[in-house]
Amino acid sequence: MGVAIRDFFMASALGAGKTATLENYRRRFAPGMRPCRGDIPGREIWFGSVVEELPTLADRRWDMRANRLLEFAVRDSAFGASLEYLRATYAAGRVGGGLGASNTGIDEAQRLVDEWLDRGEKPREFDFSLIELGTPAAYLQQRLSVSGPAYTISTACSSAAKAFGAAVRLIEKGVCDAVVAGGVDGRCRFAMNGFAALGALSAGRCRPLADDRDGINLGEAVALFILERGANGVRVSAVGESSDAYHATAPDPAGGGAEAAMRAALASAGLRAEDVDYLNLHGTGTLANDAMELQAARRVFSPLPRLTESTKDLTGHCLGAAGAIEAALCALLIEAGEAKTAMSNSFAFGGSNASVILSD
Repeated sequence: MGVAIRDFFMASALGAGKTATLENYRRRFAPGMRPCRGDIPGREIWFGSVVEELPTLADRRWDMRANRLLEFAVRDSAFGASLEYLRATYAAGRVGGGLGASNTGIDEAQRLVDEWLDRGEKPREFDFSLIELGTPAAYLQQRLSVSGPAYTISTACSSAAKAFGAAVRLIEKGVCDAVVAGGVDGRCRFAMNGFAALGALSAGRCRPLADDRDGINLGEAVALFILERGANGVRVSAVGESSDAYHATAPDPAGGGAEAAMRAALASAGLRAEDVDYLNLHGTGTLANDAMELQAARRVFSPLPRLTESTKDLTGHCLGAAGAIEAALCALLIEAGEAKTAMSNSFAFGGSNASVILSD
């Protein structure tokens, strides 16, 4: 029967919800992609923000931007109705929750630790759950009142793509009847300064795949998918994964791991390369990533799919949520009839690679 997407929600610099996101994508307009100051001393950078007002959470254990993004998704009226269907249809223990994330509450924790050091006493608001990787999944599980397996996968920029693979396996193995899967990452000064230290940030707005590209813009996003066995909707045809462990931060220049993930996805889906008509590249905008990925993609696809692009100039690089927000763009184009089979690539530090194939 396979696994399909009953419904999904997304919010990024492109907008919130399916309608606004698709409309802005078609216009190549990202209201949340803006220059900002104050996060890196003495430097202005571009960042992709979710500009809508997010709800606050009364319980300090949960109150961090990643969880506020999750709450924003859960409160969406259309997606919320689908979540109600989920709870009414399946036993609580048969519904899982799997997220990709990389920063969790590091930004909030850093601000509170700074205050702790300045004042000499721990702020009442500080809780170690802020920096636990499992916190977003635990919050989502509690918020949805389900009790199936809940986990956060953190493999840097491939996190959310790998969350798809894990969710599909839970359903196919009979552990769950449905899984709410996706990714979330919020704004984080630690990540911004880390990429700045690596010399990876663009001097202006990023230009993925361009000859004059000079680095990435970061961003934040949330995308959640309700996955079921045999449901009507966009189908999760396959997730191909590989690990090349070439270097801690640099990709294999030959793109061997990237190629292996794409070929594994095609083989698992029983598809030929020419069946894919939309390819959303990882396409960070750095010299090394884009050169590697194009080289690998051209070995797998000859020629490249009719629509091959990176969308990180519209969303920023959303780190742990990147694979989810880009898979959501693939699903949007399939629902709109603009693609039949789409592949989304996510390649991470340490050589953790994943390619997700969705089809109509």
